[in-house]
Amino acid sequence: MQENIEQNSQNIGLIAGNGRFPFLAAQGIKNAGKRVVCVALKEEADPSLAQVCDEIYFISIGKFQKILDAFKNSGVKEVIMAGQVKHVTIYAAITMDWRAIKVMASLINKKTDTMLETFGRELEKEQMRLISSTAFLKEFMAKKGLIAGKPLSQTEQADAEFGFKTAKAVAGLDIGQTVVVKDTSVLAVESVEGTDECIRRAAKLGGKGIVVCKVAKPNQDFRFDVPVIGPRTIETLKENKARAMIIEADSTLILDADETAQKAKQANVTIIAL
Repeated sequence: MQENIEQNSQNIGLIAGNGRFPFLAAQGIKNAGKRVVCVALKEEADPSLAQVCDEIYFISIGKFQKILDAFKNSGVKEVIMAGQVKHVTIYAAITMDWRAIKVMASLINKKTDTMLETFGRELEKEQMRLISSTAFLKEFMAKKGLIAGKPLSQTEQADAEFGFKTAKAVAGLDIGQTVVVKDTSVLAVESVEGTDECIRRAAKLGGKGIVVCKVAKPNQDFRFDVPVIGPRTIETLKENKARAMIIEADSTLILDADETAQKAKQANVTIIAL
């Protein structure tokens, strides 16, 4: 789901977590002829983001009011989120300002989506809105079909279809978005530890030839989260002797697509978008 972007807004706010995603998002914003006002989360973001953003403020994840003020003072009306924020960071003993304390106290639960939706409402109170994190990155979304590597065998294809269906069901429960299978048996389901650790857990049980399936949630809100793979994902697959990675077409962002495909080919890992 892509959103229309207000044409009269020249400053786009970027809340940056870790990884390559924020860099691509910043470049996409600039390619659209707009300015990047970045709040780089101190606990997660790469300091070199300063080189690709027009304005940047390094602020702790617990300082809600400072984040809002940085955007307001720069005339930002639209904000995107890009990059991972580890669950352990969210649950760590971070110092929160009064607004963060108030928001956290109002939560009905502490699921990631609940927290992000609540933060989105805080932005709306300040006349700002969250837009899709892929709004400036349409060309990086996975297209259906074989993306890299050799076609799967009949047995591997059965694992891919079984794992994809299972992952969609698990994602619908808001547990995780990655499931790892082998011989049509579930080896691991992603929880708060993230995709890479889920793959490592599965490899300890299944050994060589596991099939990793990563999907979007039903009715995924792309303002808050988007499934992402990239070269770092392939390194984890290679280290754990995975056979294939199955992703969801039109809903998965591929970082550095050419490098990702080349690394997958070299590692004998097949990538398919269903």
